[in-house]
Amino acid sequence: MDNLLSIVTFLPLVAAAILAAFLRGDDAAAQRNAKWLALAATTATFLVSLAVLFRFDPADTGFQMVEEQSWLMGFTYKLGVDGISVLFVMLTTALMPITIASTWGVTTRVKEYMIAFLILETLMIGVFVALDMVLFYLFFEAGLIPMFLIIGIWGGKNRIYAAFKFFLYTFLGSVLMLVAMIYMYVEAGTTDIPTLLNHSFGSQDFSLLGIQIVGGAQTLLFLAFFASFAVKMPMWPVHTWLPDAHVQAPTAGSVILAAVLLKMGGYGFLRFSLPMFPVGSQVMTDFILWISVIAIVWASLVALVQEDMKKLIAYSSVAHMGYVTAGIFAANQQGMDGAIFQMISHGFISGALFLAVGVIYDRMHTREIDAYGGLAVKMPAYAAVFMFFTMANVGLPGTSGFVGEFLTLIGMFQANTWIALVAASGVILSAAYALWLYRRVVFGDLIKESLKAITDMDAREKAIFAPLVAMTLILGVYPGLVTDIIGPSVEALLTHYHAAAPALADAATAAH
Repeated sequence: MDNLLSIVTFLPLVAAAILAAFLRGDDAAAQRNAKWLALAATTATFLVSLAVLFRFDPADTGFQMVEEQSWLMGFTYKLGVDGISVLFVMLTTALMPITIASTWGVTTRVKEYMIAFLILETLMIGVFVALDMVLFYLFFEAGLIPMFLIIGIWGGKNRIYAAFKFFLYTFLGSVLMLVAMIYMYVEAGTTDIPTLLNHSFGSQDFSLLGIQIVGGAQTLLFLAFFASFAVKMPMWPVHTWLPDAHVQAPTAGSVILAAVLLKMGGYGFLRFSLPMFPVGSQVMTDFILWISVIAIVWASLVALVQEDMKKLIAYSSVAHMGYVTAGIFAANQQGMDGAIFQMISHGFISGALFLAVGVIYDRMHTREIDAYGGLAVKMPAYAAVFMFFTMANVGLPGTSGFVGEFLTLIGMFQANTWIALVAASGVILSAAYALWLYRRVVFGDLIKESLKAITDMDAREKAIFAPLVAMTLILGVYPGLVTDIIGPSVEALLTHYHAAAPALADAATAAH
């Protein structure tokens, strides 16, 4: 099938159009139909994405299943996947049916809620398969709109503030990226990503407003893209939108925000920053490594003093993304493998943690840690699942969380011993805040009257967690499922990066 990637990308959008055009009313039957159609569409998308994975050849480091058509004003509609992007497509399509299944308790504007998630799925997949810079930018930016609506319409009491903060932070960061893309088009004469990966942008040092720009245009281009991707990750100190967005977003919104949307920043570094601007990347490496480990330590310490469960997990995400950026810019095989593995693993683990918060929020309508205690008495199945993902989040050996952190730490150690030493302290701090949360919510005596009638997870909720538990265990025991696919592409990227950067740097020095 020649158009497999287009089918995977736009199948959810077709389902959203069917929902919008043919489903009428907002009674219980219409709400149920909207949920079932969205679940069927996302499940079908996942099944088609399995065909993409089965057809993918990890040994081929180029782009595969490429689709190309002339499109808008000379630009090209071009899709394809490589070893770096194919697993992000799989992560997105695997998590969407689980996310939709978690929305069964939603009763407000259900049709519109499902449409927003279906459109968001198309836009997220589009980011990972786009091979044209204009197409990538459209998918990347358009994804803000459905998430803005999900937070702003179905969120908590401060949802409008959180939605606008999320939108403005991420949009303003991307304005500089758009300027850089226009420059790249003028310079290279194309928006084709595979062509741009092999284009050498200028790296001669020059002076701008009295400031010496080391690495020349490459450094400025790197910084323009960095402004967008750093906010998306989010990296310290441009992370402040994330805790607000998570706290106010509905459970399903938090799951997708943490599990997929944050990964677009890391994917952007791998797709654009390192291969296209190798000299700029080298110039900025030490700076990025240090702010990454600052994020690990600082976010972990802030997580320790949180009183809201979602906010604690949100700061945990900031810390874990610090490992990702440090692994990427360590620029070695273990670091980069670990960063990608960490992103995939974090997708399952963080998604499960937000779902776990959602389970008790649906019953008690509060996320305050002090409102709970002793849940193991009434909710043994919930206590077991929450414990499993708490341990995975800490990085317990045997879970996927351990593999990602271990590989990134090895990569950091090879790049900078001090960076690795500071980052390793984050492992201890993550155990502190995660176990502190678990002890206060689940252990102890059940003394609060409001909790005495609470019920354990039902069959639907257990079914939602089952695939997340399975994937976290499978990847923890057999990480080769990921590393065998990403390894050759990562090796090719690093070969290109290390070959291009010294040559360009030498040329820049000679010219200077």
